[in-house]
Amino acid sequence: MANEEDDPIIQEIDVFLARSLLEKLYLFQYPIRPASMTYDDVTHLSAKIKPKQQKVELEMAIDTLNPNYCRSKGEQIALNVDGTCTDETSTYSSKLMDKQTFCSSQAASNVSRYAAAVYKKGELHLTPLHGILQLRPSFTYLDKADAKHREREAANEGGDSSQDEAEDDVKQITVRFSRPETEQARQRRVQSYEFLQKRQAEEHWVHLHYYGLKDSRSEHERQYLFSQGHGLAENTELIKSPSEYLMMLMPPSVEEENEKPMAPSNVLSMAQLRTLPLADQIKILMKNVKVMPFANLLGLLGSGTDPTAVLRCVQQVALLVQGNWVVKSDVLYPKDTSSPHSGVPAEVLCRGRDFVMWKFTQDRWVVRKEVAAVTKLCPEDVKDFLEHMSVARINKGWEFMLPYDEDFVKKHPDIVQRQQMLWMGIQAKLEKVYNLLKEHLTPKKQEAQSAHPLLVSGEQRVNMAKAKVKQNYGQLEKEFQKQKAEMKSNDSSAKTDVPNIRIKEEPVGVEEPMDTHEGLNNGLVNGLHPAQGSMDPVNGHLPGGCIDRVAQELKAFVSSTFKKQFVLTLSELKRLFNLHLASLPPGHTLFSGISDKMLQDMVLDTGCKQILVPFPPQTAASPDELKVYALWEAGDTYDQHRQVLLEIFSKNYRVRRNVIQNQLSQECGEDLNKQEVDRVLKDCCVSYGGMWYLKGTVQS
Repeated sequence: MANEEDDPIIQEIDVFLARSLLEKLYLFQYPIRPASMTYDDVTHLSAKIKPKQQKVELEMAIDTLNPNYCRSKGEQIALNVDGTCTDETSTYSSKLMDKQTFCSSQAASNVSRYAAAVYKKGELHLTPLHGILQLRPSFTYLDKADAKHREREAANEGGDSSQDEAEDDVKQITVRFSRPETEQARQRRVQSYEFLQKRQAEEHWVHLHYYGLKDSRSEHERQYLFSQGHGLAENTELIKSPSEYLMMLMPPSVEEENEKPMAPSNVLSMAQLRTLPLADQIKILMKNVKVMPFANLLGLLGSGTDPTAVLRCVQQVALLVQGNWVVKSDVLYPKDTSSPHSGVPAEVLCRGRDFVMWKFTQDRWVVRKEVAAVTKLCPEDVKDFLEHMSVARINKGWEFMLPYDEDFVKKHPDIVQRQQMLWMGIQAKLEKVYNLLKEHLTPKKQEAQSAHPLLVSGEQRVNMAKAKVKQNYGQLEKEFQKQKAEMKSNDSSAKTDVPNIRIKEEPVGVEEPMDTHEGLNNGLVNGLHPAQGSMDPVNGHLPGGCIDRVAQELKAFVSSTFKKQFVLTLSELKRLFNLHLASLPPGHTLFSGISDKMLQDMVLDTGCKQILVPFPPQTAASPDELKVYALWEAGDTYDQHRQVLLEIFSKNYRVRRNVIQNQLSQECGEDLNKQEVDRVLKDCCVSYGGMWYLKGTVQS
């Protein structure tokens, strides 16, 4: 108490945490320079950074007029580096060392304890640092000078040896073929210093623009060092209990933590698992188990877990197959990974595994040879896919490892319907990637595959049939009487309700339902029909008053889509409509069934026009990809430019940029700048191989 009285509190300062420059603020430590010269006087010629390595390279101008600068030494260095001739590749174009390059290195591996502080009006604002980089002079120009010197020496030594070189004997060359690299050899190569250096060198430089200390942009950026909001909600990290604050000041020692028994890195106990957020728990469980019924998943998560929250989270990491949840392919094969067997990238593995999962939505059995023939993957990868979700049966194929979960399908028809829409989108992608044939799309009869190869005599079959007839005779008689009674009641009601019967009106032309939405009313959801919505058609017509609502919803979708995309093929429009349906709640009016003709008529009614693009004769595009529609008038200042652009593509399949720019300037009567031309091209076109195409018309 006596010490506290001798040391009274003079002032209390509020501390705020600024978030605006979080993970963006770096501290640069420059070399020591003479006191007469500050970095405000130095001109930054260029700056570039490699973000992943946190490596920075700055090029600064040297003040050659400074009395401390040795001009003769600067001229000698420039002569050694560039030689007597100067061109675009010269390091010092002024024949004088007038610039210096600085390269960075990390000063500290852990910068979580460091922050930049700004004191203003009795408030202290802290911004955590993302990195501390020390800048040191780079002497790569000396390497260049040595290389020039060696070239000159080689030229002097070999000046008169051209005839000798021509008379050299022919040397024998031995050709060797490398063996296939094993997994252990590949891991050693990946962990080698040479490979890491090569990976670091492959990262591209990102060029930066330097702003001086007194520049208005620098002044604007410095304002982000102050906390934007002074409320308590913005600074919850600074509000800690005394025990938490003491723990932050004095964390437990490393020795105490090492004394605890350590589990393997890939093993997580259930107690540790339940300390994680629900989404992480589900992701870890699905990644390890791979296939699980919903009831089992709830049991593992413990009592008191909200089933609705579990359903919401499991759909982010798994897909529904035969009523069970199977982990998604991109969870098992993250981006930038590859197969341990063949080295195939993760994107190709995900497509192959999605094909296997999709096959199991069609049938309980899958043949390994068929999967390998379609996906073109190595047998080990295909075997891994199948072992994730199925069991091998001798002479029969691979059977899905879990029985069909009818309880989940009946309790959650909305989830089942949404999953069906996702599988339809996956099927469309697989058809395009693998060029699936009709035999791959039609599921095989389960009876043919699941039948046991038993030998039954003719007499036994007759006896079995007789026994089955006797067993079902009573039930068949009851059903017959019931149908007879219903027929009588229908005949009596038909006489009075004839005027109310609505007959389906068939269109004159051939109109088929949209391929992407056919499954909404007639398709199977993992083997079951989807739950019927409240908008069921009656004799081919919608209930009264629903037609207008369907048209309004469809028109709103088409109008908003074309205002964002401007140009769409019919195939892409159907895909976007399919995704839109997947986001709608069950029973929505658009689930009543939308045909291709209805969708195309609505596109034309909303002010769009069909662009007759002259595709090349050898094109492999589908009929839906050949139909291109564009928004003719969007109501902005670029309508006329877009119309001229669309007229160009109605006569040409692909066009060069200069042709487009000249035509726009000629038709619009004004010289358009680069930004305006870029805006019009971005709305309607894509660039490929130096040529411009309308969106969706590029044929790879």
